[in-house]
Amino acid sequence: MGHDGIMPDGGRGASAIACHAGDVTYSARQIVMLLCGCVVLGIGVGMFLTADLGSDGYSTLVNGIAISTGLAFWIANLLVGIALVTMAAARRVRPGLGTVVQVVLVGLTVTATLDVLSTPDPLVWRVLLLAAAFPVLAVGVAVYLGSHTGAGPAEAAALAWDPPIAFKWSYSAVQGGGALVGWLLGATIGPGTIAVIVLLGPAVDLASRVLRVDVHQDEPAAAQ
Repeated sequence: MGHDGIMPDGGRGASAIACHAGDVTYSARQIVMLLCGCVVLGIGVGMFLTADLGSDGYSTLVNGIAISTGLAFWIANLLVGIALVTMAAARRVRPGLGTVVQVVLVGLTVTATLDVLSTPDPLVWRVLLLAAAFPVLAVGVAVYLGSHTGAGPAEAAALAWDPPIAFKWSYSAVQGGGALVGWLLGATIGPGTIAVIVLLGPAVDLASRVLRVDVHQDEPAAAQ
């Protein structure tokens, strides 16, 4: 299904053409889903980091590269992101507007969330905060991917292998591989890291089914 004025749910309407990115047209519904999904995802990431029980596999990989090479975290993050998006593109998961918006808007939302939240002292509250972060993360990922505007680096790398591997498992593999390499390079992991590897992929799959959105990305079509 292309993006030439066709909404993700197959409908057409006066609001279909809302944004042009290069030769690709995105509907108003897609833009709203992308922005809302990224904000929700950013809040979830902020909650996850505030729990202070370990980072996700992707961040662990970036941190490990930064530690082992002496690169600034943002530079290592940029290089890893480019590498994963390029790999995904080679397997026909093309970047799009959502690829850029996800990185920028999620980052800004995480920063704002961390400014508001503070890590609680009792371990039980940190565990509860970590548990609460998972449905927020899952909904955020499902909604922004459901906009069909392009996937961020980690999600693109997972979708590149679906098929033959279902996204809920390929996402776990990407997070697990990133955590392992990052740990070998000197980054630390925690129970939150393990939880992301085991639970987040299936949680996104469940959220996408409940919300009736498809996380797979369509081949962008040129605007007419």
